Amino acid sequence: MNVVATKVSLTVEDIGASSRFFTTHLGFREVESGDGYVCLRRDDTSVEIALSERDPELPPRPRRGQGLADLVVTLTVTDVVAEHARLRREGAAVSGRIQHEPWGEQLFRLVDPNGVVVQLTEWVPPAGAPEYR
Repeated sequence: MNVVATKVSLTVEDIGASSRFFTTHLGFREVESGDGYVCLRRDDTSVEIALSERDPELPPRPRRGQGLADLVVTLTVTDVVAEHARLRREGAAVSGRIQHEPWGEQLFRLVDPNGVVVQLTEWVPPAGAPEYR
């Protein structure tokens, strides 16, 4: 298998609000749209985010403890400290301080207007550990 691109598809109540969040705060741009659908992309990665309204053909959403309960969109970035400061200045819903994990991950989370959790992560390997790639 050769994966050439990745798309995360998110079902949200207000597509416009999530689209504005990702384009305003996270540097995505709208590349495609249709009735009840928007596709977003950044120029520096092959990852796409698709936003759509609830598809009545899909099974009902599982409740906590009954399947997929939580989803976090994780973006690995450079200089997570600068991103944290920038997003706080912009008024994005940043959840607290940067967490520093012993294995070298630094991260923080923010939440879009529809409740989509986005985690920004930077890998800073501890002294003597191999670099993450």
